[in-house]
Amino acid sequence: MKKLILITALIVLAGTIYGQNLKIGNFVGFHVITITLSPNITMDQYLDFFKNKVLPEEERLFECKSYVAKGIRGECNNCLSYIVVWESEAGRDKFFLPEGGFNEVGEATYAKMKPVLDELAKLGELTSKYTDWVIQ
Repeated sequence: MKKLILITALIVLAGTIYGQNLKIGNFVGFHVITITLSPNITMDQYLDFFKNKVLPEEERLFECKSYVAKGIRGECNNCLSYIVVWESEAGRDKFFLPEGGFNEVGEATYAKMKPVLDELAKLGELTSKYTDWVIQ
């Protein structure tokens, strides 16, 4: 839990410093991720595909903004995080059930992402633990 709070604080601070504004009511999903690489695949290859193929497709289909972050100091040094930002909780709820998992629209949208996710699966496996936040 401390790791997640630390990551959250760093990401909010970093976003503010570079002029990307989080607004009151924005809905943010923070995922601490673990990646298990396939043989002969480097982390750079995996993250390059994830950032340049998966995230743009997710942003287009799920109407969000997505980021990858790496812990560089403190308790979560070298941890990876995946962050998703929607304008509001309603934006997130268009695709997901309140308790987690896809709703009907989310299932159909996820099916459209399947080709790029199948390619990602060849590079390795991603697992995550998440917490959703609403900007106050």
